[in-house]
Amino acid sequence: MKATGILLCAGGAARMGFDKLTTPLAGQTAIERSARALLDGGAGSLVLAVSKGTRAHAEALALSVPCQFVAGGDTRTESVRRALEIADGEIVLIHDAARCLVRADLVRRCLESAMRHGSGVAAVRATDTALMAADAGGVQALPRERLWLTQTPQAFLLSAIRAAYERLDAAATDDATLYAAAGYTPRFVESTADNFKLTRMEDWRRAQRLLTRYGTGFDTHRLAAGRPLVLGGVMLPFDRGLMGHSDADVLSHSVADALLGAAGLPDIGNMFPAADERYKGADSLKLLRRVVELVKDEQWEIVWVDAVLEAQVPRLNSFLPAMAANLSAVLNPGGESLCVNVKAKSPEHTGDPGAARSMVCRAVATLNRKTEI
Repeated sequence: MKATGILLCAGGAARMGFDKLTTPLAGQTAIERSARALLDGGAGSLVLAVSKGTRAHAEALALSVPCQFVAGGDTRTESVRRALEIADGEIVLIHDAARCLVRADLVRRCLESAMRHGSGVAAVRATDTALMAADAGGVQALPRERLWLTQTPQAFLLSAIRAAYERLDAAATDDATLYAAAGYTPRFVESTADNFKLTRMEDWRRAQRLLTRYGTGFDTHRLAAGRPLVLGGVMLPFDRGLMGHSDADVLSHSVADALLGAAGLPDIGNMFPAADERYKGADSLKLLRRVVELVKDEQWEIVWVDAVLEAQVPRLNSFLPAMAANLSAVLNPGGESLCVNVKAKSPEHTGDPGAARSMVCRAVATLNRKTEI
């Protein structure tokens, strides 16, 4: 059954003070995140209800499916009605672009519910006590075990939801309300509280926290004669190298740990234990490449890594660009610009690094959640 996604991106942003739909959030706009989630969840085409402020951005998205655009109305109900007029296929997935943390899995489950039962409405069960104020004063307690708080996406057979909108002229804040008023019974698909709508600044900050992660990495190795000195995959001319089970590339190791920490994964000591002979003398850039694969498997994108090497000798400044280039090629293959910054600091003859007995590296990594979350 062909499914068309209707993406509502014509609303205003008066309460935010800026356009919440076209301002990048952790690297992608709300419109882009929502559109890609609909596609990843099974929509084969899109109809986007846009405003003067969002049309240009929506039309510029590089989406690999047929897209149509319609001017949004003065109300959400009118925007949906206009989009339904040009939608095709058997099923429509109606979604508010401001719910940009929607998971593709939720879209897919709503779509499957509509295929089986005629509708699939994302919703969460009420967990707080709900009181309804009466016109004459006082309150009435509502049975929360029977209450659902609706979200989007909401999937329906196109013929049924179109008939519901044609039959009723009332405005509604969601589609399931009109669907039920037309005599149909919505089928709920359980969602989570993370599928919230960007309405106020606290929502924006909450989304940033969920979409962005930071991690720190630290590593240190002793200098010893008879070992090659490898940092960031660069072989340095020096009379000593770093001791370790692998090539002891302290820079690659600290970057790897920063990435693993941001993704909530175990550190490299657990990933590549020294007791495992497979990693004896291993190229740490290859180990880092495996770490990148694991991080991406967890649906994270690497945005930026900042690392600082602490070494009394040798002088490292002239080698730093090559180190950054090597690491960036592993973290972001084919990327046009570097995503790694590498610095070197002198310990000013303090501690083991200052006595030229060891080297230390610290790194910080920033990750953004991929579109499908």
